[in-house]
Amino acid sequence: MDEDVVTVTPCADGPLLIRGTFELLTQDGEPIDPGRTTVALCRCGGSSAKPFCDGSHKAIGFQASSEPDPPPGT
Repeated sequence: MDEDVVTVTPCADGPLLIRGTFELLTQDGEPIDPGRTTVALCRCGGSSAKPFCDGSHKAIGFQASSEPDPPPGT
């Protein structure tokens, strides 16, 4: 894989995994130090460490496919 490519992988029933060299910012443009080159970002809304995943998706029963939702009307 090209080292310049950042990948975002939605995990089934879990977080978004971000791999590669990336910059994570607040909506005001302030940097957030992820502390590593692979991070898990919460997509269930239950994490107490937002924007990072803390595993809460398991306790709350979050369900989501790793595949995109079909377009409306299909």
